[in-house]
Amino acid sequence: MKRKFKNIPLMVILAITGLLAACAQDEQMNDAGWQILFDGTNVDQWRGYKTDAFPEKWIIDGDTLFFNSSQSGGSGSGDDIISKDQYGEFELMLEWKVAPGANSGIFYHVVEDDKFENVYYSAAEMQVVDNDGHPDGKIIQHQAGDLYDMISSSVDASKPVGEWNQVRIIVEGNNLQHWLNGQKVVETTMWDDNWAALIKDSKFATWPDFATSKVGHIALQDHGDPVWYRNIKIKKLD
Repeated sequence: MKRKFKNIPLMVILAITGLLAACAQDEQMNDAGWQILFDGTNVDQWRGYKTDAFPEKWIIDGDTLFFNSSQSGGSGSGDDIISKDQYGEFELMLEWKVAPGANSGIFYHVVEDDKFENVYYSAAEMQVVDNDGHPDGKIIQHQAGDLYDMISSSVDASKPVGEWNQVRIIVEGNNLQHWLNGQKVVETTMWDDNWAALIKDSKFATWPDFATSKVGHIALQDHGDPVWYRNIKIKKLD
């Protein structure tokens, strides 16, 4: 027997629609307070830096977010992506892998402002790189897991190129931790005399307002090389 729905009140339809939308939003959070930034199904939590659009060079490839370097204009072409939301104190978890000789980066507390041409002008970075195949992999403080150009990892915890690396970045109070594959590789304090000294001794010494913001976006870098990210989630700690 055919069922007829034409007499269903409009208010019921609207209520069901609203419930379904709420359930979809709830799926972005789990019981532990994690917000899903990427699970392989969509890029709704991301956009380009200084644009509402999502760069075409980043594509969903299976369950991964892949930077398609074949469409890039070259190294550092500027198609970095940022989280739509901003975060102060947080725990970020994700996985990454790179192609041979590839380079990328994970940035936090990114500020969108006309005075910052790219994400790296305002924000600290956890380095993502093929240590063996990229020139940066031979430079102290430029290796996988490092607080880029500021602090070297305590150990090389990175996996061989093509294998997945697990990341945790934690900012709680002014304490910063980088974890790579289950090992804490960087720990320091932010926004104090120690932080100022680290910046002063880095390539960022003359960059106005570098890494001074306590709130900002998460960013994944277009460095012109193939890189994959997956299972990206974040939990606010403030």
